Amino acid sequence: MDWQQIASLSIVGIAAFLLLRAQLRPRGHCGSKDGPCGCSAGSGLAPKGSIVFRARKGERPQVTVKQG
Repeated sequence: MDWQQIASLSIVGIAAFLLLRAQLRPRGHCGSKDGPCGCSAGSGLAPKGSIVFRARKGERPQVTVKQG
């Protein structure tokens, strides 16, 4: 094997190792299971609001921000 084959196989091996490690690693959690990610959904610090994007063909895109 020449050095180019060794280099390419080592790159493929490292990438496969990193992908497998990410799949097999246990996910961390903050203890509360209120939110969809496992963390508490509302800590009371950020106001609840929503952002609505609307775009139609031939019209200007509209962005609406609602507070409350």
